[in-house]
Amino acid sequence: MNISGRLTQDATVSKTTSGKEVVNFSVAVNDGYKNKQGEWVDNTAFIECAYWRSVKPVSWLKQGLYVELTGQISARAWNGKDGNPKAGLNFTTSNIKPAWGTASEKDSVQASKKQEPANTAKEDEKDDLPF
Repeated sequence: MNISGRLTQDATVSKTTSGKEVVNFSVAVNDGYKNKQGEWVDNTAFIECAYWRSVKPVSWLKQGLYVELTGQISARAWNGKDGNPKAGLNFTTSNIKPAWGTASEKDSVQASKKQEPANTAKEDEKDDLPF
């Protein structure tokens, strides 16, 4: 699944009881529509994200950065401090790509490092295409 949104705060690193490190951050995903009266209605979902592959992205995952994420989404439910039931969304991401903001394209983190095949065709070579 792919989602995109803006980081609501700087990413942090935490450790599990077994010592495994995880990068945690929250993303605001905006969606909107026009209602019957023609007024624009904004819907924003706040999604808690976790990246388990490396802690390197924490250096450039800063508040306000717009990112594109690939991974798995899940729902969670719990009782709040006030005793009332709460719900939220979690996203375990395998790929983080800065779409625009302060991070550069070279900061992109990909689960699989795929190399593009080299283009061996010369520009001045002629082909059979009519255009």
